[in-house]
Amino acid sequence: MVIDSYVHPLCYDAIFDEDEFSLYERNFGMGLMGPMDYDEIFAEMNYGGIDKAFLMPLDVTTTCGGWFATNEQVAKIVADHPDRFVNFASVDPHREDAVEVLERAFTELGAKGAHFHPAKQGFHAADACMDPIYDLCEQLGKPIYFDAGLSWEPNAPMEPNHPLSIEPAIMRHPNIKFCLAHFAWPWVREMVALMIKYPNAYTDTSVLYLDSPEESIERLFKVDMGPLWFQRSFMGQVMLASNTPRFRCFKIKRGIEALGLPADALGAVLGGNALRFIGESE
Repeated sequence: MVIDSYVHPLCYDAIFDEDEFSLYERNFGMGLMGPMDYDEIFAEMNYGGIDKAFLMPLDVTTTCGGWFATNEQVAKIVADHPDRFVNFASVDPHREDAVEVLERAFTELGAKGAHFHPAKQGFHAADACMDPIYDLCEQLGKPIYFDAGLSWEPNAPMEPNHPLSIEPAIMRHPNIKFCLAHFAWPWVREMVALMIKYPNAYTDTSVLYLDSPEESIERLFKVDMGPLWFQRSFMGQVMLASNTPRFRCFKIKRGIEALGLPADALGAVLGGNALRFIGESE
């Protein structure tokens, strides 16, 4: 199974709202994008051989005044097509009802994990406001997905998204699986160090590509890292991801397939690791 483990669904026609998308445009610098219906979404997924996508909402209530897709909205998409989508949940950790919001998403909406963006939500992974959230995720066996590395959005400083700022949470909660998105680019070596040191640390391939996708993925796997580091040291900790709608998964996947990885390593990054991250298997 091939899984895109990081997708923003706000442009999906099933949940599209002009007011919400206007908030997204202002706070993420996204524009000139219209709603996509399921036929268009599936045509692109099928073209790239993508079987499933992990959908990431984001609650920015206290920093931006709203949501970039709500927990209920992503749950609706999954209810429409459970064979193609997996929903994660989000909550603004500064909310007084943060634990209640997240617990409802897990127990009533079927969310498989939690998604946070420290830079955009205005916190550090080691802040006390996250402690009850970690306790809940550990109690229910839910993984956590952090945005990491470069945040090109307005009012999103990079320091909270530095992998070493997230390390204390990974270290203190070995029973929670953490994924730091985007290979924490440009801090690729620091991300590698975390995966070597902590078996509960994951990352994904949704890097900002400055050249073609193939060139950027080749640089990531063969220049920023040694050419055999992935399959020799952390083959079970890297997941295919696109950061759609900014980038397209079939392009990232094409770059990965061009690396010439052994079959077991290719299968791990394209889908096996993502299934294990959410506690499932093929």
